[in-house]
Amino acid sequence: MTNTSVEVMHKGQRVALHPRHGKSRFVTLTELMPKSHQAHQNWSPGRFLNWARDIGPATLDVVQRQLKDRPHPEHGYRSCLGLLNLSRRYSRDRLEQACSRALAINSASYQSISSILKQGLDQLPLPLAEEESELTELPVHTNVRGPRYYH
Repeated sequence: MTNTSVEVMHKGQRVALHPRHGKSRFVTLTELMPKSHQAHQNWSPGRFLNWARDIGPATLDVVQRQLKDRPHPEHGYRSCLGLLNLSRRYSRDRLEQACSRALAINSASYQSISSILKQGLDQLPLPLAEEESELTELPVHTNVRGPRYYH
């Protein structure tokens, strides 16, 4: 390994030579990828974003996060595909509701959305945010001591 290249040896023979592109930078050669991953080469973020946009704004937001929160958009393709395919098993409306709930609880991952759908939580109303809920007074009884009790 040098500053400009990585050489792979097997039994004293060089079998591969790859240029280096700097620290924490990824370069993937299509011919070295597994066949299942090579099929993903033709995909693009736009393809997933358009599919998600057709389902709804919450689904679009989740897909955007999946693509943005990784070092390379390609790393999010499989999770986006799995997420969008949930609309086939359930429905587009249910997926949109599940994405809305996942965003509300700040857990917009495939696993979380899949769990919301499996448990039917997407069909329940979202709980109101604390600032939206009405604060009610506690009933007065002997266990309520008030602020003077602690001084």
